[in-house]
Amino acid sequence: MNNKDNKDDTARPRILLNRYERNDIEGEAFVADHIFSYIISGKHEVWSGNERYKFEPGNYRFFRRNQLAKYVKRTDSKGFRSIAVHIDQHTLKSMSSEYGLVADRSFPGSDVQLLKPNLYLDRYMDSLAPYLNNAGAQHEHIVSLKVKELVFILLATNPLLQHVLFDFSDPGKIDLEAFMNTHYRYNEGVDRFAFLTGRSLSTFKRDFAAQFHTTPGKWLTRRRLEEAQYLITEKKKVPSEIYLDLGFEDLSHFSFAYKKAFGVTPSDDLRQ
Repeated sequence: MNNKDNKDDTARPRILLNRYERNDIEGEAFVADHIFSYIISGKHEVWSGNERYKFEPGNYRFFRRNQLAKYVKRTDSKGFRSIAVHIDQHTLKSMSSEYGLVADRSFPGSDVQLLKPNLYLDRYMDSLAPYLNNAGAQHEHIVSLKVKELVFILLATNPLLQHVLFDFSDPGKIDLEAFMNTHYRYNEGVDRFAFLTGRSLSTFKRDFAAQFHTTPGKWLTRRRLEEAQYLITEKKKVPSEIYLDLGFEDLSHFSFAYKKAFGVTPSDDLRQ
């Protein structure tokens, strides 16, 4: 995704069936919309900042928008299957205007919520089967209605979510050092980090230089390599198992950067 996703209110509501039949899937994502999700089969591990969440079949989850997440989707005998409902800002703003729904206090919960199952959510999931991954103008109208129905169910069963769903503000300016030290593993552009810390790109770079006395690119590389060295020398982790999780795109680039920083290859350090 690019930076325009941050403020794109024209995104349409979506209901998606995610299906993987064989191998586990891992990666990272910028969560641009609020997402309601239900696991049908397999298991799902999610990292948001330094927090780790484990989900299994039957779990209902809510993911707050404007956050970075890493994930592993693990298959079982039925593969991995989940249903995700993307609750877009356009739908929420229209509901706010029509029904007077507002966020009038801060939300006390985390960015990833495990929701308690109930009859309303169970019946709602049953009703989605005809609309999964279909297309067409009429389908879009129905999906829009189903997303609104979900919002009302969430408000009835989890009232505090009102203060998340109807908060239309961009991320506020937050502590830069704390954010970077919990998100340095994410392979994101500087513009994304700027947005999520409540800064313009120019302000982010200026604040970063004042805080860390270097550029974001140099700091991120060094911080990731220091973590890699710790995992390899102290935890005896194999380089091929950790480079992706630390934000490096390929193993050869990771090995080159590691040797340049420390004078030895990751494999050499592992053997010591």
